[in-house]
Amino acid sequence: MSAISGMTGFGRADGAEGDWIWSVEARSVNGRNLEVRFRGPPGFDGLERHAKTAAQARLSRGQITLGIQAKREVGAASLKVNEDVLARYLTLANQLAEEGATPPSADGLLSLRGVLEAPEEVDDPEARAVVEAAMAVSIDQALDALRTSRDREGSQLLPVITDFIDRIAALTAHAGTEAAAQTAAIRERFSRRMTELAPDAPGLEERVFLEAASLATKADVREELDRLAAHVASARTLLQQPPAGRKLDFLMQEFMREANTLCSKSATTALTGIGLELKAVIEQLREQVQNVE
Repeated sequence: MSAISGMTGFGRADGAEGDWIWSVEARSVNGRNLEVRFRGPPGFDGLERHAKTAAQARLSRGQITLGIQAKREVGAASLKVNEDVLARYLTLANQLAEEGATPPSADGLLSLRGVLEAPEEVDDPEARAVVEAAMAVSIDQALDALRTSRDREGSQLLPVITDFIDRIAALTAHAGTEAAAQTAAIRERFSRRMTELAPDAPGLEERVFLEAASLATKADVREELDRLAAHVASARTLLQQPPAGRKLDFLMQEFMREANTLCSKSATTALTGIGLELKAVIEQLREQVQNVE
């Protein structure tokens, strides 16, 4: 089983019991919660309950559509002639023959609608129970195939998501290096501005130092960078603890919150650029996380 699973997949199973044959198809797409929609043959009322219970045992998220196409194979020996319908057809045929029409053949009469009748689909409760139990097995098989399909999608998603997390980690480290230079940049900028405005003001150097320190404190992004690093570690852990989709969804919000704060506190063009790139990568990661169960 993959470390994570996707939410898109398909599974199919075919079955037969007695004179019944059927096919079961299970499909799933992304969904915030688990929703199972079932469509089965009439007369087998217990299958819907079984399908929903079986889906809940295997899956935790996604919109699941599960349907059964079934038909009964009726042999010629099982058919019977409806004498009343046949008699009406014969009466009409004789009237037409008197008017010059060609008399009907036996196979022609038997092919007319309602002349041949099949027995009721399942009228024996025990036989019905046997067929229903066999269909339930096929439902399980189709859901197992769907599970395998979703695991396969997860194995394809994992390296993509891991790559985005690695990029966030690298950008966070880069932001840390750039942020360390913010204090000097703020002091140099403020000093230059003050020198231009009041070059002879007494205590200029001390005032520049105090104001620059105040501005640097407001622009300190160490907490945001620490939280981003912690979120990266959490994301890596969640990828090994499926089902992780809901938690990863929430973590994306936290990632974006820290990236937004980083941009708002940035005092240099370089750090702002890193913050904007972080936001873009986080958004790409969020789109992929939407596919995780």
